[in-house]
Amino acid sequence: MGTHNALLRLGERVYLEIIAIDPQAAKPSRPRWFGLDDIALQSELTERPRLIHWVACTADIERACAQCPVQLGAVQPMARGDYRWRITIPADGALPARGLVPTLIQWDVPTHPADRLPGRMSCSKGSPRPIRTRTDPAALKALGLGTRYR
Repeated sequence: MGTHNALLRLGERVYLEIIAIDPQAAKPSRPRWFGLDDIALQSELTERPRLIHWVACTADIERACAQCPVQLGAVQPMARGDYRWRITIPADGALPARGLVPTLIQWDVPTHPADRLPGRMSCSKGSPRPIRTRTDPAALKALGLGTRYR
């Protein structure tokens, strides 16, 4: 996808992944995931880096996609090192439902990336600027994500 990343363990099989365009990598033949080729988004992130999307893990990505009322994109197999996973990626690289629903991922190996990350970072709930999110409640319910992500 022409990106590079950094991971930070937040908890048991939970991590924060920062993904950015890798200026040293060849441009992919398709649009990059998470809308990273969008010029307006690139401009916004240059001025103020921020959280733009989230990914939810599922045990059955095909079933979850079939049940979701929102198009999440094609399920794409991916691999890096000994990790194997499947992830939903819209053909145009945009965020599904303009970011109102998560991208889905299914890990196809027993080892999870967070299992190999050192330590654990704690996050305080007293953030001076809480993150405001918009979601699609019907899609989250269809994906089995319930109200904890609203």
